[in-house]
Amino acid sequence: MTPNDCIIRLETPDDHSEVENLVRESFWNVYRPGCSEHYVIHVLRDDPAFVKELDFVMEQGGRIIGQNMFMKTVILADDGSVVPVLTMGPIGIIPELKRLGYGKKLLDHSLEKAAEMGFGAVLFEGNIAFYGKSGFDYAGRFGIRYHDLPEDADASFFLCKELIPEYLDGISGVYQTPQGYYVDDADVEEFDKRFPPKVKRKLPGQLV
Repeated sequence: MTPNDCIIRLETPDDHSEVENLVRESFWNVYRPGCSEHYVIHVLRDDPAFVKELDFVMEQGGRIIGQNMFMKTVILADDGSVVPVLTMGPIGIIPELKRLGYGKKLLDHSLEKAAEMGFGAVLFEGNIAFYGKSGFDYAGRFGIRYHDLPEDADASFFLCKELIPEYLDGISGVYQTPQGYYVDDADVEEFDKRFPPKVKRKLPGQLV
Protein backbone atom coordinates (compact mmCIF):
# COMPACT_ATOMS: atom_id res chain seq x y z
CA MET A 1 0.00 0.00 0.00
CA THR A 2 1.05 3.61 -0.62
CA PRO A 3 -0.20 7.09 0.35
CA ASN A 4 -2.31 6.99 -2.82
CA ASP A 5 -4.37 4.18 -1.28
CA CYS A 6 -5.60 6.47 1.50
CA ILE A 7 -8.66 8.60 1.98
CA ILE A 8 -8.61 11.84 3.96
CA ARG A 9 -11.84 12.83 5.65
CA LEU A 10 -13.14 14.85 8.58
CA GLU A 11 -12.89 13.33 12.03
CA THR A 12 -16.14 12.20 13.67
CA PRO A 13 -16.90 11.75 17.39
CA ASP A 14 -16.66 7.98 16.89
CA ASP A 15 -13.01 8.46 15.87
CA HIS A 16 -11.91 10.30 19.00
CA SER A 17 -10.53 7.39 21.02
CA GLU A 18 -8.74 5.86 18.03
CA VAL A 19 -7.23 9.21 17.08
CA GLU A 20 -6.05 9.93 20.62
CA ASN A 21 -4.35 6.54 20.76
CA LEU A 22 -2.75 7.18 17.35
CA VAL A 23 -1.40 10.54 18.55
CA ARG A 24 -0.08 8.93 21.72
CA GLU A 25 1.74 6.26 19.71
CA SER A 26 3.09 8.83 17.25
CA PHE A 27 4.52 11.20 19.87
CA TRP A 28 5.50 8.85 22.69
CA ASN A 29 9.06 9.62 23.88
CA VAL A 30 9.66 11.90 20.88
CA TYR A 31 9.85 15.36 22.49
CA ARG A 32 9.78 14.30 26.15
CA PRO A 33 9.53 11.09 28.17
CA GLY A 34 5.99 9.97 27.39
CA CYS A 35 3.91 12.66 25.69
CA SER A 36 1.08 15.13 26.20
CA GLU A 37 -0.19 15.51 22.63
CA HIS A 38 -2.99 12.95 22.99
CA TYR A 39 -4.40 14.97 25.88
CA VAL A 40 -3.87 18.24 24.03
CA ILE A 41 -6.01 17.08 21.12
CA HIS A 42 -8.65 15.83 23.58
CA VAL A 43 -8.83 19.30 25.14
CA LEU A 44 -8.61 21.33 21.94
CA ARG A 45 -11.72 19.78 20.39
CA ASP A 46 -13.79 21.76 22.92
CA ASP A 47 -11.83 24.99 22.51
CA PRO A 48 -13.67 27.90 20.80
CA ALA A 49 -10.64 28.39 18.54
CA PHE A 50 -10.82 24.82 17.20
CA VAL A 51 -11.67 24.65 13.47
CA LYS A 52 -13.85 21.56 13.13
CA GLU A 53 -13.94 21.94 9.34
CA LEU A 54 -10.17 21.35 9.32
CA ASP A 55 -10.04 18.36 11.67
CA PHE A 56 -8.81 15.58 9.41
CA VAL A 57 -8.04 11.89 9.66
CA MET A 58 -6.23 9.75 7.10
CA GLU A 59 -7.63 6.26 6.62
CA GLN A 60 -6.18 3.21 4.89
CA GLY A 61 -8.03 -0.08 4.65
CA GLY A 62 -10.56 1.07 7.24
CA ARG A 63 -7.84 1.96 9.77
CA ILE A 64 -7.01 5.50 10.85
CA ILE A 65 -3.29 6.02 10.22
CA GLY A 66 -2.93 9.80 10.52
CA GLN A 67 -4.56 13.00 11.70
CA ASN A 68 -4.18 16.78 11.59
CA MET A 69 -6.06 19.69 13.09
CA PHE A 70 -6.03 23.50 13.11
CA MET A 71 -6.76 26.27 15.60
CA LYS A 72 -7.54 29.93 15.02
CA THR A 73 -5.11 32.41 16.56
CA VAL A 74 -3.69 35.88 15.89
CA ILE A 75 -0.60 37.97 15.34
CA LEU A 76 -0.49 41.08 17.53
CA ALA A 77 0.99 43.46 15.00
CA ASP A 78 3.42 46.20 15.95
CA ASP A 79 1.04 48.81 14.51
CA GLY A 80 -1.68 47.78 16.98
CA SER A 81 -3.75 45.70 14.57
CA VAL A 82 -4.73 42.08 15.14
CA VAL A 83 -4.08 39.73 12.23
CA PRO A 84 -6.09 36.47 12.14
CA VAL A 85 -4.04 33.36 11.31
CA LEU A 86 -4.11 29.61 11.90
CA THR A 87 -1.87 27.33 13.86
CA MET A 88 -1.67 23.61 13.25
CA GLY A 89 -1.25 20.34 15.06
CA PRO A 90 -0.68 18.02 16.54
CA ILE A 91 -0.24 16.27 13.21
CA GLY A 92 0.67 12.60 13.43
CA ILE A 93 1.15 9.43 11.43
CA ILE A 94 1.38 5.95 12.95
CA PRO A 95 5.05 5.17 13.67
CA GLU A 96 5.45 2.38 11.11
CA LEU A 97 4.34 4.66 8.24
CA LYS A 98 6.43 7.72 9.06
CA ARG A 99 8.82 9.05 6.41
CA LEU A 100 6.96 7.24 3.62
CA GLY A 101 5.04 10.20 2.19
CA TYR A 102 1.84 9.82 4.21
CA GLY A 103 2.48 12.88 6.37
CA LYS A 104 3.16 15.14 3.41
CA LYS A 105 0.02 14.01 1.62
CA LEU A 106 -2.08 14.71 4.71
CA LEU A 107 -0.36 18.04 5.29
CA ASP A 108 -0.79 19.26 1.73
CA HIS A 109 -4.46 18.25 1.67
CA SER A 110 -5.04 20.07 4.97
CA LEU A 111 -3.36 23.25 3.78
CA GLU A 112 -5.33 23.21 0.53
CA LYS A 113 -8.61 23.00 2.45
CA ALA A 114 -7.54 25.78 4.82
CA ALA A 115 -6.76 27.99 1.83
CA GLU A 116 -10.15 27.18 0.30
CA MET A 117 -11.80 28.40 3.51
CA GLY A 118 -10.06 31.76 3.11
CA PHE A 119 -7.49 31.60 5.90
CA GLY A 120 -4.47 33.76 5.18
CA ALA A 121 -1.52 32.05 6.85
CA VAL A 122 -0.46 29.17 9.09
CA LEU A 123 2.21 29.53 11.78
CA PHE A 124 3.43 26.77 14.06
CA GLU A 125 6.42 24.97 15.55
CA GLY A 126 8.07 22.37 13.32
CA ASN A 127 11.12 21.10 11.46
CA ILE A 128 11.93 23.06 8.30
CA ALA A 129 13.51 19.96 6.74
CA PHE A 130 10.05 18.37 6.50
CA TYR A 131 7.65 21.29 6.38
CA GLY A 132 9.75 23.27 3.94
CA LYS A 133 8.77 20.69 1.31
CA SER A 134 5.19 21.97 1.64
CA GLY A 135 6.08 25.63 1.31
CA PHE A 136 6.82 26.65 4.90
CA ASP A 137 9.62 29.08 5.68
CA TYR A 138 11.06 30.59 8.83
CA ALA A 139 8.48 32.92 10.36
CA GLY A 140 11.17 35.52 11.02
CA ARG A 141 11.44 36.08 7.28
CA PHE A 142 7.84 37.32 7.37
CA GLY A 143 8.56 39.70 10.24
CA ILE A 144 6.72 37.54 12.77
CA ARG A 145 8.20 36.86 16.21
CA TYR A 146 7.44 34.01 18.61
CA HIS A 147 5.93 35.23 21.86
CA ASP A 148 8.15 35.25 24.95
CA LEU A 149 11.25 34.35 22.92
CA PRO A 150 14.32 36.56 23.49
CA GLU A 151 15.49 38.38 20.36
CA ASP A 152 18.81 36.51 20.25
CA ALA A 153 17.26 33.06 20.77
CA ASP A 154 17.13 30.39 18.07
CA ALA A 155 13.72 30.65 16.37
CA SER A 156 14.39 28.14 13.59
CA PHE A 157 11.55 25.97 14.94
CA PHE A 158 8.99 28.71 14.24
CA LEU A 159 7.57 28.34 10.74
CA CYS A 160 5.07 30.12 8.52
CA LYS A 161 3.25 29.55 5.25
CA GLU A 162 1.08 32.12 3.54
CA LEU A 163 -2.13 30.61 2.17
CA ILE A 164 -3.09 33.90 0.55
CA PRO A 165 -0.13 35.39 -1.35
CA GLU A 166 1.23 38.56 0.30
CA TYR A 167 -1.17 38.15 3.25
CA LEU A 168 1.59 39.14 5.68
CA ASP A 169 3.16 41.86 3.54
CA GLY A 170 3.84 44.91 5.64
CA ILE A 171 3.05 43.03 8.86
CA SER A 172 5.45 42.65 11.76
CA GLY A 173 4.40 41.44 15.16
CA VAL A 174 4.13 38.70 17.73
CA TYR A 175 2.41 35.37 17.20
CA GLN A 176 0.15 34.12 20.00
CA THR A 177 -0.05 30.40 20.80
CA PRO A 178 -3.65 29.48 21.69
CA GLN A 179 -3.96 28.87 25.42
CA GLY A 180 -5.51 25.46 24.84
CA TYR A 181 -2.09 24.04 23.97
CA TYR A 182 -0.86 24.66 27.52
CA VAL A 183 -1.93 21.70 29.62
CA ASP A 184 -1.11 20.69 33.18
CA ASP A 185 1.19 17.70 33.62
CA ALA A 186 -1.04 16.29 36.35
CA ASP A 187 -4.03 16.36 34.00
CA VAL A 188 -1.95 14.61 31.32
CA GLU A 189 -0.97 11.87 33.78
CA GLU A 190 -4.57 11.32 34.81
CA PHE A 191 -5.78 11.19 31.20
CA ASP A 192 -3.01 8.78 30.25
CA LYS A 193 -4.42 6.19 32.67
CA ARG A 194 -7.14 5.54 30.07
CA PHE A 195 -4.55 3.95 27.77
CA PRO A 196 -2.43 0.79 27.96
CA PRO A 197 0.74 1.33 30.03
CA LYS A 198 3.85 2.45 28.14
CA VAL A 199 7.39 3.04 29.38
CA LYS A 200 8.60 6.64 29.47
CA ARG A 201 12.20 7.04 28.39
CA LYS A 202 14.62 9.96 28.39
CA LEU A 203 16.18 9.90 24.92
CA PRO A 204 18.72 12.05 23.05
CA GLY A 205 17.13 14.92 21.14
CA GLN A 206 14.11 15.36 23.38
CA LEU A 207 13.18 18.94 24.19
CA VAL A 208 12.12 18.32 27.80
